[in-house]
Amino acid sequence: MDLFNYQRRKSGIVNIGATPLGGSYPIRLQSMTNTSTRDTERSVAQVKRIVEAGGEYVRLTTQGVAEAENLQQINAVLRKDGCMIPLVADVHFNPAVADVAALYAEKVRINPGNYVDPARKFEKFEYTDEEYAQELQRLRERFVQFLNICKGQHTAIRIGVNHGSLSDRIMSRYGDTPEGMVESCMEYLRICVDEQFKDVVISIKASNASVMVRTVRLLVDVMNREGMDFPLHLGVTEAGEGEDGRIKSALGIGALLADGFGDTIRVSLSEAPEAEIPVAKKLRDYVVARQMHLPIDAEVAPNFDYLHPVRRETSAIHNIGGGQVPVVIAARFSESYTFNPNFLPDYVYVGRNLTLTRQKDVRYIVDADVWTGEPNSFPAYKKDFLPFISMNPASLKFLFITYGDLNDEVLACLKYHPEIVVISQSNHINRVGEQRAVAHKLMVNGLQNPLVFIQQYAERDLEDLQIRSAADMGPLIFDGFCDGIMLYNNGRLSDSLIDQTAFSILQAGRLRMVKTEYISCPGCGRTLYNLEETIARIKAATAHLKGLKIGIMGCIVNGPGEMADADYGYVGAGRGKVSLYKQKQCIEKNIPEEQAVERLLQFIESDRAI
Repeated sequence: MDLFNYQRRKSGIVNIGATPLGGSYPIRLQSMTNTSTRDTERSVAQVKRIVEAGGEYVRLTTQGVAEAENLQQINAVLRKDGCMIPLVADVHFNPAVADVAALYAEKVRINPGNYVDPARKFEKFEYTDEEYAQELQRLRERFVQFLNICKGQHTAIRIGVNHGSLSDRIMSRYGDTPEGMVESCMEYLRICVDEQFKDVVISIKASNASVMVRTVRLLVDVMNREGMDFPLHLGVTEAGEGEDGRIKSALGIGALLADGFGDTIRVSLSEAPEAEIPVAKKLRDYVVARQMHLPIDAEVAPNFDYLHPVRRETSAIHNIGGGQVPVVIAARFSESYTFNPNFLPDYVYVGRNLTLTRQKDVRYIVDADVWTGEPNSFPAYKKDFLPFISMNPASLKFLFITYGDLNDEVLACLKYHPEIVVISQSNHINRVGEQRAVAHKLMVNGLQNPLVFIQQYAERDLEDLQIRSAADMGPLIFDGFCDGIMLYNNGRLSDSLIDQTAFSILQAGRLRMVKTEYISCPGCGRTLYNLEETIARIKAATAHLKGLKIGIMGCIVNGPGEMADADYGYVGAGRGKVSLYKQKQCIEKNIPEEQAVERLLQFIESDRAI
């Protein structure tokens, strides 16, 4: 794989109704209904809204045989109305439901963590090699039965691994690791290969975008070594809603799309399902536009491990680099600039505008040729001014540089001046490739200068800025290269919103916690309470709890697992009932829905007071 030049991974073709994916087909977009699958009228109406938004597949929950059987009616009504979109059945806990769904859906999603294995109990189990082999044989026998039905019906399948629902059997052998997630998937793929069943799509998701990216990278590597080319479905599960859902999804999915992975994507938002499609389309189209770009000639650093990346080793210069949290640099060139005190940048670049009013407790960056040495300000250089850098006594200096300018003279200067922070900028259509190339060139030459990435846009719509900037930063963050981010938007967006986007990108990459994080599912037919209203109520009451992670889950399918690194959780337990969690431990079961939010807030308050 070429880290610097965009090219889609070559995958096999999977036939899903009249809309195949993989190979050279476009990256497909999909969503999932949140209606009851027993309700034909509402489900059909929602499917049509998803189609009108541009969706190419629609998934429906089938928690029981009745829901699976009603897919026949939903399918019939849609076809009668001329809507040919393939339907995907979502199955957990009951393989018999998958057998029925295969008769009426164009694709069936099964979860390896609970297809044959019982629901995860979060207990420590020990399996002997013999016991483990017996469980695998039981899995094989039941799964082959399902595959034979799919063969007869020409039904595709998705093997959908979720970080939150790995089986206790997998956990006993591999732990809660990317390797365990990959093996959970590979057990099923090997059976598909043995049975010569090729209509298989894979997804391997987590609510932590970093875990998701690392696991997909590892999965592709293992598949390559075993001669498999199954297509990939990408998504960050429980991404949330609003800004957080868009940024977290674009960061994770965008990082994988940048490397050519992905044949279909879903942006999982805790919003109306049809709202997911435009976001996914913007993300896909932005990355795919890099095709046929001018080549980037670069060398991979010998000590870089794509499958197990660690943060690049840098020297600390003031509060930048050396393992410190990445900084945010803002740009301000007008006297009318503003700040949001909740997202105050660490540095502000003002260029040559020395007369701007200064904000207390913020450091300023000024072009070197007009820098006067005033307190709390530091000089910024461009390549042409490097010969004068030794004359400057500043203990911290910045250098704006492109990959093309990073020649031997500049590299020698960086080696001689470890106090320089590099600010990498690019106007290349594949800016990810060029900015990766800068990081690798520094590593190849043994340089430990911190590295900040400036991303420049001209967006008028905040959502566009969120999606594009997160997609561009994703690979740089997950490769371990980010010591700071500088967003500049020459459009009609407020300065404070741009700063907030930068901080939110770092939080989505789990590099810097600056606000409450909400791990919320998008909802489906299993959700038995108003998810969007509940999220809004919990957010309103907890938004001030900086760094706290709260999981808000519609049901138990992935609830405790996907909330594993959340501090507290709110999980639907049944119609009108909610259970509360502290991390993976249930602290109160079956609370009436109308009391549950208040009980959660009371528990958080009392627990944090201890």
